[in-house]
Amino acid sequence: MGLRKFAVESDWREEMLRTNLWLIPAVESVAAVLLFVLTLGVDRAASRGEIGLPSWVISGSPDAARQILSALAAAIITVVGVVFSVMIVTLTLASSQFGPRMLRTFIRDRGTQLTLGTFVATFFYAMLTLISIGSTFVPHLSVTVALALTAIDLGVLIYFIHHTATAIQLPEVIASIARDLASALETETAVPSRPGELVNGPSLEVLQARLDRGGQVVTAPASGYLRFVRHATLVRIAAESGAVIQLHHRPGHFVTRAHPMATVWPPEVADKIRRRLEGVHITGPLRTLSQDIAFGCDQLVEIAIRALSPAVNDTFTALTCIDWLGDGLCEIAVKWHPQTFHRDRGGEIRLITAPVSYERLVQRSFEKIRQAAGGMPAVLIRQLDALYKIMAVAPVSRSQVLLDQAAMIQRVNLRTVPEATDQADVTARYEALLALSARSGLGATE
Repeated sequence: MGLRKFAVESDWREEMLRTNLWLIPAVESVAAVLLFVLTLGVDRAASRGEIGLPSWVISGSPDAARQILSALAAAIITVVGVVFSVMIVTLTLASSQFGPRMLRTFIRDRGTQLTLGTFVATFFYAMLTLISIGSTFVPHLSVTVALALTAIDLGVLIYFIHHTATAIQLPEVIASIARDLASALETETAVPSRPGELVNGPSLEVLQARLDRGGQVVTAPASGYLRFVRHATLVRIAAESGAVIQLHHRPGHFVTRAHPMATVWPPEVADKIRRRLEGVHITGPLRTLSQDIAFGCDQLVEIAIRALSPAVNDTFTALTCIDWLGDGLCEIAVKWHPQTFHRDRGGEIRLITAPVSYERLVQRSFEKIRQAAGGMPAVLIRQLDALYKIMAVAPVSRSQVLLDQAAMIQRVNLRTVPEATDQADVTARYEALLALSARSGLGATE
């Protein structure tokens, strides 16, 4: 468990560092300063006659070097302004077309961050080289490197234009969200085998009864979306106090300050645990995929229902979202077995959690789209096709929720699709899913 918790927490830290526009430019600017210190040292050694510079190094007077670097710095800062403008336009387009929750996909994009960082770093380097020019001293190597960095910037600018034109395409945005969902699922399900794990103390049912009967409620220290929970730290806190903690919320839920967040038994240690909750639960204004794979499903669903709205009426985008939702749920149906409790090293249950269930993930992925797809046989058919693919790989015990969703889609079909031929096409897909269920040994329920 320790290795998994370390990996999950590291993944959350990486997500926090990646979802900003300052880290990569700051790192590249520091690298530019270090590069300048290196090249300036070589230039001073060359001016003292200690070493010789290669023949390809540019030579010239101090005034010529100042003119070159001044022109480079002015051009670079102008291009930086253009890059920022393009980025703002992209974010505005993403917010209006894809929804405000899609902005994080563009902000965390490495291509945009590297482009900004490269231009800012080159500007810093050019300015440092400019101020190092003396009345007779010319840093020839530094000027040459500044020109080389400018040539690299031109290549980066071409890449940025291509990358932005590709990134704002809706299929690429949808595929990127699906990749993030798959990565988050892989992180959450990478549980190492734990043969011989100690099992001591009361059972889960007994502890649940104690919590319900005599537990003390602990309130949330701050309002916001729960982004990350340090489960291992909570287990250690509970073990030190000889307590059991039951969490009422999972990452992705909105918690309200001074409202119930957890229940602690025995109640005598609740005050002690309350003081330590602030550093264990991390809240914020936005949801992230760390420990919250439902957020990935919700993002795809949001794009789909926006596409199905009368103002947009983009059926093909909704179909693309359904395809990727089906792909993700095929993996979830096989891999998603969330841990509802955590034991300490002595084998006693110390933490009871409230993870999102497989059934709830299926419902979140299909219900809102179905509700918006009345009278749209193409969307209903694609949803049934996705359910068919999921059922083909899902264990039999996880098929009932798929049948329930299929039955609701069929009722929408019979109620809202006016054309008999279209209605028959949807019904044929529904009957194919029922036949697959029958072959798998699970009876269908209407």
